[in-house]
Amino acid sequence: MHKAGFVNIIGNPNVGKSTLMNCLLGEKLSIVTPKAQTTRHRIMGILNGEDYQVVFSDTPGIINPKYKLQEQMVKYIETALEDADIFILITEIHETFTHNNILEALKKSELPVLVLINKIDLAKQDEVIKTSEQWKKQFPDWYVIPVSALQGYNIMPVFDTIIDLLPESPPYYPKDQLSDKPVRFFISETIREKILLNYKKEIPYSVEVAVESFKETDTIVRIRCIIYVSRESQKAILIGHQGKALKTVGTQARKEIEKFLGKQVFLELHVKVSKNWREDENKLRNFGYIQK
Repeated sequence: MHKAGFVNIIGNPNVGKSTLMNCLLGEKLSIVTPKAQTTRHRIMGILNGEDYQVVFSDTPGIINPKYKLQEQMVKYIETALEDADIFILITEIHETFTHNNILEALKKSELPVLVLINKIDLAKQDEVIKTSEQWKKQFPDWYVIPVSALQGYNIMPVFDTIIDLLPESPPYYPKDQLSDKPVRFFISETIREKILLNYKKEIPYSVEVAVESFKETDTIVRIRCIIYVSRESQKAILIGHQGKALKTVGTQARKEIEKFLGKQVFLELHVKVSKNWREDENKLRNFGYIQK
């Protein structure tokens, strides 16, 4: 008997969705930073066993959209509510989950829901018990499991519950496939992660990264990327004095890309201005946020 299914992870920004998926997969697929709205796309990570395939789906955090890019991010969440076999609703100890429309949609689906109370390593035991009991009382049919995705605590019970709940099905993807996204996507996301970690305020949210060329030989991979920003002033900040800031991003990204590809990498970064790209449907389409 073979089992397979889609496990869709949803929750507010900064509750650890991406950390959880990476932990469950044992691979870093989703970028992780302390900043809200780090995840912009819906990213699928595929975990294969001899008699199962779990397709995890990491979605952007639930937000009230302020511009067209964020509207597309919300659409990824809506899609995730439609095609799941199992839901993971991730919250944390000191968070009050106020999106009643999401809770109602999950309840109405009648599908299994795992409520994961994350970051319990930062809480007292009585707080963990109290929060767990509140969720169990409100949704007695759901599975409530306190975890620490960062520390890997209590992840095995989550994994075992998912395998138990998976429907019988042949695999949806080839058994050697790790994600639905191409290599270029993970390269651009790695660079964007380093920008999120190295810059403050508006810069990280105004940035998009595109892989312009990817040339692979037996010994080296040569990659040229364009970093797009919304304004000239952002371009100057991103590059920094004598190009030092951009060089730091490039060095950090190159090291991680080399680990990901298992090869030496020559990474070339250029910065261009694309005015108001977050509000431009054509540009959002070109960047892969709107399906062509």
